[in-house]
Amino acid sequence: MAEENPDVLRDLLAAVSRSFYLTVRVLPARIRRPIGLAYLLARATDTIADTSVLPAGRRLEALDQLRRRIQGEDIVLSNLDELADGQSLPEERALLVRIEEAIGLLARLSADDQSRIREVLEVITGGQELDLQRFAGASEESLVALQSEADLDDYTYRVAGCVGEFWTRTCRAALFPKATMDEALLLERAIRFGKGLQLVNILRDLPKDLSLGRCYLPTESLVPAGLNPEDLQDADTMPRFLPLYGRYLDRAAAHLAAGWSYTNMLPRRQIRVRLACAWPILIGLRTLARLRVANVLDPAKRVKINRREVKSLMLRSVLCYPRQSAWQRLFEQARR
Repeated sequence: MAEENPDVLRDLLAAVSRSFYLTVRVLPARIRRPIGLAYLLARATDTIADTSVLPAGRRLEALDQLRRRIQGEDIVLSNLDELADGQSLPEERALLVRIEEAIGLLARLSADDQSRIREVLEVITGGQELDLQRFAGASEESLVALQSEADLDDYTYRVAGCVGEFWTRTCRAALFPKATMDEALLLERAIRFGKGLQLVNILRDLPKDLSLGRCYLPTESLVPAGLNPEDLQDADTMPRFLPLYGRYLDRAAAHLAAGWSYTNMLPRRQIRVRLACAWPILIGLRTLARLRVANVLDPAKRVKINRREVKSLMLRSVLCYPRQSAWQRLFEQARR
């Protein structure tokens, strides 16, 4: 095993995700390491699943090896050097090169934190494996689409809804274990929070996914709307697509509203955790507002909230937090 470096978590988080790194930094110290490490391990499995260096079969093998390594098996990650060398982004190469250091940090956490991280990574990697199997052989010329709304809901749970559960259980155990709360409702909203964030990504990234042969909007909904996945490759389809697309935007907004309710269920003294939850919700709502007036099928016009706007939202949230009315207005303004 590589020599453990206590700064690996900070260094890699800062490199692979500047926005999430800011979120981790605002969290209370007691939960920074388990939440940051879970994100880092999930990012590594995602890098393997998405790389084009290896064919799908070998990616499945590499993903399974890393999954088993995270679960505590003493195995050699045989394809890791080849995967790392093939990464175009230096930060993703560094992540794969140093993944054993990150796994070494996992063993230094409490037994409960290890268990929660391994549980959520098992769900995430299961979703990534399913994705690789489902879209094996897919290409821009040969699209593969999800079949049903149940498939879409399952996908958003596996890659993000389960993260809401993990986040909640980790925060609850470390920060407010004795608080009286409706546990079932809290977890339900946490799951919807995660699903909403992932649905925003799906709706924003339609052209990119279609270029890879992947259509996450199911044929079960496309066909009754007079559409097929290939139609979505043409920006001129947008007027016909808009009614269905609007319903998906509404669903994502409803999930994020559940996420806002979740945030406000957390103890008010947990300022750092509530801010860390509020930021992606506000950014997601701003993104949805822009998607409603954009031609999302045009790959040249990708909707994105720039860094200046993100920093402005973060600052305003801090300033508004002391006054409940101002805090609520943040949400109402973002969703318009």
